[in-house]
Amino acid sequence: MSHIKLVTSGKGGAGKSTVSVYSAAALVRRGRRVLLLEMDAGLRGLDILLGVCDRTVFDMSDVLEGRCEPVKAIVECAWCPGLHLMPAPLDRSFFPCSGDLARLCRGLSSYYDYLLIDTPAGLGIGFEVSLSVAQSAFIVATPDPVAVRDAASVAALIFERGLTDVKLLINRLPPRPGQMLVSDLDSCIDTVGAQLIGVIPEERALAAASARGGELPADSPAGAEFLRIAGRIEGEYTPLAIR
Repeated sequence: MSHIKLVTSGKGGAGKSTVSVYSAAALVRRGRRVLLLEMDAGLRGLDILLGVCDRTVFDMSDVLEGRCEPVKAIVECAWCPGLHLMPAPLDRSFFPCSGDLARLCRGLSSYYDYLLIDTPAGLGIGFEVSLSVAQSAFIVATPDPVAVRDAASVAALIFERGLTDVKLLINRLPPRPGQMLVSDLDSCIDTVGAQLIGVIPEERALAAASARGGELPADSPAGAEFLRIAGRIEGEYTPLAIR
């Protein structure tokens, strides 16, 4: 049975979709079967990150409205075999109800080890519906006051809904502590109120890979951290280096 994980951020621009893709790819490299469910109706982009925009014909709305079987709306990542995507619809007015999404997840759960739900930014309908089926959550934040405050608001709402397995992932950590807009990472963790699971460094190679829809170089520090995060997801102990 699949574990259903929510990946959210509060504010846009924190790198939530990038984190979704490369966390999923790291789990696949550990031998897991992973499906990304994209919920950002009208603003989808995971097909570009996975290099499959030319092969995406059907989407989640086609499945839930009976126009195709789920298998026809699922595409395999071009650069990470074993990583799959069900894209969001281009129609920005479409949102599944929680019952429909729950049934979809149940139907897919025997085929995958993880279902990662990439939510829209903010706290709208897409977020609420995604949260209703999630078993755990990643909150992605950059080390700046606005992102951290928004992440804290998201965390509070998730805890209020009764989900307790919530982790904070700090993205785009500058190379030098003096370049951060917050005093330190401990202040981010304290403000959000969720356990830290990983810190992704700001890295040109990561930005380039995301832009072109490709894998990270073998020597990428961000890639190494995503692999450590995948291990932590699965219960392995890897110390966190926090400046």
